[in-house]
Amino acid sequence: MNDFAFFTGAWNVRNRRLVKRLAGSDEWEEFPGRTFASSHFSGGAHFDEVDFPVKGFTGLTLRLFDRERGEWSIYWADSRTGRLDPPMRGTWQGDRGEFYGDDQHEGTPVRCRFIWTRIGDDEARWEQAFSVDGEQTWETNWIMELTRA
Repeated sequence: MNDFAFFTGAWNVRNRRLVKRLAGSDEWEEFPGRTFASSHFSGGAHFDEVDFPVKGFTGLTLRLFDRERGEWSIYWADSRTGRLDPPMRGTWQGDRGEFYGDDQHEGTPVRCRFIWTRIGDDEARWEQAFSVDGEQTWETNWIMELTRA
């Protein structure tokens, strides 16, 4: 239940994001971020707020551990829309967590995947990918490389 405990505290974020998603693009933009994360409910809930200063928006993530199902639900919202996105659900196996959910990108239904990787006490990686063909192929479109501040 304490899978995200490692992420508690302040982190610097190096973002790489595809400029155009689901368009066959290989053009990436890079920009900095900073996040602060906290743990709640004895490790059964986790919250972080991330600031993207050069992009002009902030975001927040709420992670809740469902004890009955034995899995995490991850919810995202940001200051651009003020809406809570559909949840991603999944589990950790060792230092890797995989989470899946259904969403939309510019009106196109997508299957979304988050992969979290614990690299050590002071490093982590998060990546997001979309699939439009039932998980046969994935397009990774956002990567965050995190180092403890």
